[in-house]
Amino acid sequence: MASSAQFVDFITGQLAGVGDVTVKKMFGEYGLYSGGKMFGLVCDDRLFIKNTTSGKNFAGNVAEAAPYPGAKPIMLIEDQLEDGNWLCKLVRITVAELPEPKTKKRK
Repeated sequence: MASSAQFVDFITGQLAGVGDVTVKKMFGEYGLYSGGKMFGLVCDDRLFIKNTTSGKNFAGNVAEAAPYPGAKPIMLIEDQLEDGNWLCKLVRITVAELPEPKTKKRK
């Protein structure tokens, strides 16, 4: 089941405090980016945030699930969706710890 545009709009609205969040449609689902780094996914109208040590420490006891079959489990954000300040802080912490994206070599 693909995610709805309304849910993606809700999530991006909640993350407005981060500043530079962009969304890319991927196979009927959505990738979330900040500063060129992919930090999360919206799959089946659920928000997933990549695991980082600092992010997991901040989030506390958050469930993990695979966003799609065959994927590694990452943080599934459910109870905190209405708390935009908390979500923004989690995303900032996570993005700060993620490695810089690799530059693509031109052929």
